[in-house]
Amino acid sequence: MELQKGRPADTAGRLGKEIRTYDLLDRLGVEYERVDHAPAMTMEVCQEIDQTLHAVICKNLFLCNRQETKFYLLMIPDTKVFHTKDLSAQIGSARLSFAKAEYMEKFLNITPGSVSVLGLANDTDHRVQLLIDEDVLNSEYVGCHPCINTSSLRLRTKDLVEKVLPAMEHDFIKVKL
Repeated sequence: MELQKGRPADTAGRLGKEIRTYDLLDRLGVEYERVDHAPAMTMEVCQEIDQTLHAVICKNLFLCNRQETKFYLLMIPDTKVFHTKDLSAQIGSARLSFAKAEYMEKFLNITPGSVSVLGLANDTDHRVQLLIDEDVLNSEYVGCHPCINTSSLRLRTKDLVEKVLPAMEHDFIKVKL
């Protein structure tokens, strides 16, 4: 795995949603580095990628309430364990569980294994509330997928919060897990 600056020179065979992610970052003037790899389906594979990116690799958990009326994307460091009770109390939503893949695809245009904060660009109806753990916010860099799990990006956390999220018209709730 080799770290490269910016978008791939050759975009043949890459999905539109991945290219749109690069377009968004480039339009905003956000610098990012990219590594291409085999599909990252487990946190173990993501930890290998982390060694190349030198960034906080996040677990991105797509959650919902029991009634499936409120949806959340939680970004926590891969070293932390998610406890429903801790998060529920902080956001005032009881009975959180993992949301169905069909909602992930409908709202974020992302499939399981590719969940990323950058998928919020596809959530034009603002159905998903972003939750970010304080340790992610305190890191210099964050690692995430460009809406596909065969590449990973490293970008400054400050750029994510100050440029990318406002451009996607999404705010976030800071949580402590």
